[in-house]
Amino acid sequence: MTLSNETLISWYKKMLHTRFFESQVDAFFAKGMIHGTTHLSIGQEAFAIGSTAALHADDLITSTHRGHGECIGKDADLNRMMAELMGKSNGYCKGKGGSMHIADLEKGNLGANGVVGGGFAIAVGAALTQQMKKTGKVVLCFFGDGASNEGSFHEALNLAAIWKLPVVFMCTNNHYGMSMSVARSTAVANIADRAASYEMPGITVDGNDPIKVYEATLAAVERARSGEGPSIVEGITYRWLGHSKSDANRYRTKEEIEAWKDRCPIKAFEKYLIKSNVISQQESEEITAGAKDDIARAVEFAQQGSYPGIETLEEDVYA
Repeated sequence: MTLSNETLISWYKKMLHTRFFESQVDAFFAKGMIHGTTHLSIGQEAFAIGSTAALHADDLITSTHRGHGECIGKDADLNRMMAELMGKSNGYCKGKGGSMHIADLEKGNLGANGVVGGGFAIAVGAALTQQMKKTGKVVLCFFGDGASNEGSFHEALNLAAIWKLPVVFMCTNNHYGMSMSVARSTAVANIADRAASYEMPGITVDGNDPIKVYEATLAAVERARSGEGPSIVEGITYRWLGHSKSDANRYRTKEEIEAWKDRCPIKAFEKYLIKSNVISQQESEEITAGAKDDIARAVEFAQQGSYPGIETLEEDVYA
């Protein structure tokens, strides 16, 4: 499969945007500038960006509590994302949703979800809508390894398979559901192996390689779009930080974390792009600097916004 240099560079920028966005959010939480909690996906950028790259602009996604990368992959506005996390009225949800509830219906992002496994039913419902209306659109349903042990996972896959719905179930396997290792919580070697129970394809790929993720997702998306039904795509990756800001992170060794940091998806992709003569080292540095500037502008945009007034308290509560 031949990918244009322009495409590969755009993926690189989005991976950098995701990394720098979340690093900035992490710093703001440490300073008490952002309240509540957040779940960062630093280390997982390749899976989010590689998978969403396989979609058409009007295709749909459901995301998770750790969904900043999927938002950026679906071309979310960095300014409005940052404003939302800082609780400002110029954010995606007018400052009321925060990190776990960003949605952008115009871009096909049906929303992140704070409930583990909360996106399964939404994705299947959205896929049924596309099938009944014959829109030709496909839905990507993102979930973590821990969510695969929820009942909603099995209900969703069963129904999607029976009706051959245009949905692809995207498992971000970062090895831990909160503090529980997937090796201790899940009987199958790969979560994608569970696809066989529902007569659908399942594939496990290196989640730190955006090209491998893209190729696997594209095959599943094309299958779904042609009416052949759902699939599971599982990406093996790793979150460098704790489950959330309240995670003491005592269940992992420093050696394990450092070993995965040595497999940084962004550094690996940069090396690939340079080796393949897509970009030079100097161009990589310029792209990196530009991505940092984009995040700095997003921070400025958010800081200039105002907090929602008390008079808006009951707005957007009822349909």
